[in-house]
Amino acid sequence: MSTRAAAPTRREQILNEAARLFAERGFHGVGVDEIGAAVGISGPGLYRHFAGKEAMLAELLVGISERLLTGGRHRVAEATGDPASVLASLIDGHIDFALDDRALITVHDRELDRLRDTDRKLVRQLQRQYVELWVEVVRELHPQVPQAEVRICVHAVFGLLNSTPHLGQLGREATESLLRRVAHGAFGALSG
Repeated sequence: MSTRAAAPTRREQILNEAARLFAERGFHGVGVDEIGAAVGISGPGLYRHFAGKEAMLAELLVGISERLLTGGRHRVAEATGDPASVLASLIDGHIDFALDDRALITVHDRELDRLRDTDRKLVRQLQRQYVELWVEVVRELHPQVPQAEVRICVHAVFGLLNSTPHLGQLGREATESLLRRVAHGAFGALSG
């Protein structure tokens, strides 16, 4: 069995380049011709894959929210042992996202308001479910802490981890280690 990752589909290539370009120049600063050129097809050729730029943006932002929630649920279901191990797994998964999908974090921060109302509401709903998944795990570790305080801490950790587009270059391993320590430290502060 091969351990190599499958090559991205044309659709995935388009989304990756759209995310990169939207992060660099903003949604309105990029045309379909530029996205097409980045993947070696004509701008109009993109319409075989997407209805337009808005559809690409929606798939990027809804898609990452779905992946985070699904991945988080999988980590909770697969984790064995104490709640600290479950939380460590969630933190590691979010760190991977934050380091691997920096462009999507930037696009989300800048362009969420450009989504249609239904897509924006779906993103927010998925994000709330993801937050609550974390809240449940952290509450198992810190049952004495009020739920509202735990929720604030979860949001604060997401803010820390999602700041990766603005970080300097320490190298992947050093950055992972630092982010892991900061996240665990923030949750550890709930004990104090």
